[in-house]
Amino acid sequence: MPGFRRVPLRLQVPRHPPDPPSPSPRPGPLTPLPRQVANALALLRGRAGKTVDLGSGDGRLVLEAHKQGLRPALGYELNPWLLCLANYRAWKAGCHGKVSFLKKDLWKVNLSDCHNVIVFLAPSVKPPLATKLLAELPDDARVVAGRFPFPCWTPSSSLGQGLEQVWAYDMKEVRREAQGSAQESQV
Repeated sequence: MPGFRRVPLRLQVPRHPPDPPSPSPRPGPLTPLPRQVANALALLRGRAGKTVDLGSGDGRLVLEAHKQGLRPALGYELNPWLLCLANYRAWKAGCHGKVSFLKKDLWKVNLSDCHNVIVFLAPSVKPPLATKLLAELPDDARVVAGRFPFPCWTPSSSLGQGLEQVWAYDMKEVRREAQGSAQESQV
């Protein structure tokens, strides 16, 4: 074709030297930091029953929950790469087969047998998730939210400040508050 010349391949795609590796991998935007993990599990200390991390990412919360005696511990995650990483981390920690990471949509799983739920999700997900949790969780369940609180729920307790803050919600209290506000709106 007129006006076009063959350009060698090495000149067509600019090559940049690779970035030097960072000294420690930085977590993603909603990946809990070590202090957040400690705070979240401190709010679940002494509790029993099935522990679930919704959007478990690389599995760090599930592994720590298992190490602290919260069993069974499992995570739901849709990203296959994060599932592979979580399973690798479980194997490396000696917990392979003792914790579970499942590729399931959190909107489609039944949470009625869960007593401890950990949620490090975006704020836009919290209102519809609150409806699902109210409908499915038993009264003795506790929900721990990191990074962003549930906007319409009053926390039973909280730990940390700033990015390290986590909030705990006891479902019995959340339901009582929801019923009270529903009765007030009817009057």
